[in-house]
Amino acid sequence: MKVEQISVFLENKAGRLAEVTRTLTDANINIRALSLADTSDFGILRLIVSDHERAKAVLKENGFTVGRTTVVAVEVDDKPGGLNHILSTLSANGVNVEYMYAFVQQGGQNATLIFRFDRTDQALEILQKHNIPIVPGEKLYEN
Repeated sequence: MKVEQISVFLENKAGRLAEVTRTLTDANINIRALSLADTSDFGILRLIVSDHERAKAVLKENGFTVGRTTVVAVEVDDKPGGLNHILSTLSANGVNVEYMYAFVQQGGQNATLIFRFDRTDQALEILQKHNIPIVPGEKLYEN
């Protein structure tokens, strides 16, 4: 039920992001979802990729600082209130969202949200209890 995400720390300068994507391209690793947050000096690139173990290794070999984080992917209805339903359910049960980002899967009618929670196991229990669809990592890693 959990998804492995890699985080890459980047200097905030021209071409650095392209170096990451070129490294992954050369290793034949597909980017399935991403989020980039930055400050004036550096950025954090968060990625869901087709092969997180290999991606982490090749990025480290090419001089990038890489971390791994466990996140949760949730499917949300594409209608008003879909996200609010999920957030309200989690909030009512004391689970904090540290960050999130979204993407649409090819051919999908719903969006997929990637969540980082302060208490991942509790969040999973609450989502399951309230029949909120959780997307398994294996489905996200597929090409």
